[in-house]
Amino acid sequence: MKRIAKSDKQRVVPGRRNFMLGAAGLTFGVAFGVPPILRFAGSEAQAATVKQVTLSPWVTLSTDGTVAIMSPAAEMGQGSLTSLPLILADEMDADWSKVRIVPAPPSGKLYGNPAFGGEQYTAGSATVRGYFNNLRQFGAQVRWVLMDNAARHWSVPLAELATEPSVVVHQKSGRRLSYGEIAAFATIPAQAPELAVEPVSKAQFRLIGKDVGRVDVPGKVNGTAQYSIDVQVPGMIYGAILREPMEGAAPEKIDDTAARAIEGVIRIVPLKYGVGVLADTPWAAFKAKNALKVGWSRRAKGWGFSSEKGYAMFAAAARDPQRKGVAWETMGDALGAMKKAATVFEGEYRADYAYHAQMEPLNSVAAVAPAGDAVEIWCGTQSQTIAVTAVANALGIPENRVKFNGMLLGGGFGRRGNRDVEFIVDSVLMSKAAGRPVKVIWTREDDVHAGRFRPLYVNRIRAGLDASGKIVSWHHRVVCDRVLAFMDPVRYQTSNGRDNIAMRGTELPTYDIPERLCEGMQEDTGMRTAPLRAIGVGQNSFANEVFIDELAVKHGKDPVQFRLQLLKNSPRARHVVEEAARMSDWSRKRPGRGLGVAYLDYSGTQVAGVAEVSVDRRTGSIKVHNFWCAIDTGVAVQPDNVIAQTESSIVYGLGLALMERITIENGAVKQSNFYDYQVPRMRDMPEIHIKLIQTPNHPTGAGQMATPLVPSAIANAVFQLTGVRVRQQPMLPERVKLAMLDAGRGTA
Repeated sequence: MKRIAKSDKQRVVPGRRNFMLGAAGLTFGVAFGVPPILRFAGSEAQAATVKQVTLSPWVTLSTDGTVAIMSPAAEMGQGSLTSLPLILADEMDADWSKVRIVPAPPSGKLYGNPAFGGEQYTAGSATVRGYFNNLRQFGAQVRWVLMDNAARHWSVPLAELATEPSVVVHQKSGRRLSYGEIAAFATIPAQAPELAVEPVSKAQFRLIGKDVGRVDVPGKVNGTAQYSIDVQVPGMIYGAILREPMEGAAPEKIDDTAARAIEGVIRIVPLKYGVGVLADTPWAAFKAKNALKVGWSRRAKGWGFSSEKGYAMFAAAARDPQRKGVAWETMGDALGAMKKAATVFEGEYRADYAYHAQMEPLNSVAAVAPAGDAVEIWCGTQSQTIAVTAVANALGIPENRVKFNGMLLGGGFGRRGNRDVEFIVDSVLMSKAAGRPVKVIWTREDDVHAGRFRPLYVNRIRAGLDASGKIVSWHHRVVCDRVLAFMDPVRYQTSNGRDNIAMRGTELPTYDIPERLCEGMQEDTGMRTAPLRAIGVGQNSFANEVFIDELAVKHGKDPVQFRLQLLKNSPRARHVVEEAARMSDWSRKRPGRGLGVAYLDYSGTQVAGVAEVSVDRRTGSIKVHNFWCAIDTGVAVQPDNVIAQTESSIVYGLGLALMERITIENGAVKQSNFYDYQVPRMRDMPEIHIKLIQTPNHPTGAGQMATPLVPSAIANAVFQLTGVRVRQQPMLPERVKLAMLDAGRGTA
């Protein structure tokens, strides 16, 4: 039985709440057009007699006891469709079997993520972390309203009431009212009551922290789950786009003779950034797109750029002491302390461009009104509000003339969250040209050739040590393509030149290093970029953790013990490192195998990993046999899902560590599909061992936190086994082999 909180034992006077997001917190009775409850078993006659009452913008209650809860986040495989409503349902004390989840419509004011300034945006493993406090408050408010109605109905003091799942109980008499019964007579206050929920360290949860089945899984298993690629609209035709080979190029000469001759082709549509094809079938559209012959303008900045040219340019900038960057983290006087250090060590680390490789290719469906003054879209996007704004801007119409239908995403990883959502705008422009609904599908080749990649990186780190070997100064310089300025100019304008996508992961909040400076130099190469799973942390943490390992070796110290000493002031951090070492039996020797360790504080999530590898010295091929990971996300809302997401992020990190890379020549992408952009296969999988450590702290992210560990731990394991440092991702066999040859010649 869930008792009323101590602070709730008297009627609460409505007041302002600083934690609320606009009307979502202050107004209960809103005319927002709440979507109907998702259909469930029951006759039409029963449905006609069911009364619904909107308790808040988040909760609609029916007299049959059904509780409809809004889910504000995009569902792209990470489980947010379940975890967010579950948080609210726990505090509301709802019977989970009676909960029906409704995707929230686009409204930053009502459903925006506090972690993104109120934008309705799903990214950065910030969803549970961002919404957690508000959802608990909203659930507590709904529970209070139900109890208040019951108290007035029975004419008893509110303090005598408690709740069980979806039931209000009068503790003295034993009388009971179900939430459905209360729905029949409930009155809703104009303002939300001001309540305080217990701190997470003291709260007793009924649903949070338990393994509750994800609501999206059954449909994915039986094939009924709907993605935008599945959408069929009456009168719909298909579109494909031949895009410019690089950003800023435009079609100057179009020869569409062969394309028009293909059966099923309806129309060729010139666009500012390419050429579109409308056809009766997707296959006709794809075939015609490939038959187009286009001459492109040469004004784009990317012409002539190559990956190798980028490395040379970025490395020169990183090594130039006169070149100043934009400070990301500043602690003390790192440069002054460096001059006083007894010894200074430095290292340079690199990473290639990398592709998101999401399972579902980009696609969208749009139906523009004949007058062009309204549109309906069906799409999978990481931001409902950004999508609506981009579509409205493309048509020059008000946002309230855009009807949005959010679909499941077949993977996001940052690719479906860019401000211009060009794959959605494609469908809108093509529908406007066609005068009828259009589904635009990108082929895998389209998605690779016009990809928006993790940028090319060169990281250079210097560390100053005192006479005892203690690190007293740390200077980390990052040179890479600009990311935030390209993928989200709106956010970049408010960032004071700080690229929080490129620079994340350079900071060292838990290591005991008193003087630190991290600075970035983002180059405009003309290449398309975007956040990729783990954003900048994936490369910046790689540089940090391999360099930390190098410092440990230079001082003859065990890499685990060296990190534990640096983490002496961070008990949670020490715990995950100790646990990962215990799980892997760190001190045990393994003939022909090497172990490497890595640690990371990722937005408060404490995570450590150990990789066990072997190396084919003839070919340079690395084989990962085991990966052990300990992770502390504070309160784990869905523990089994945290473990699943951690396994997923390890697999993703394996690909980035060993094989995944995009190469650029003359501004264009060389790769085309999974035959030349390699991703991990089943044969590449190690045994993965996860230990989830639950602590009474505010929940932090899980979806991508282990990804950065993998390359670092593998590189450190390769060194333990071979004595050779590999400082570039991916660690391709030819790179490993070359590093071993250089080490043999004494040139490493």
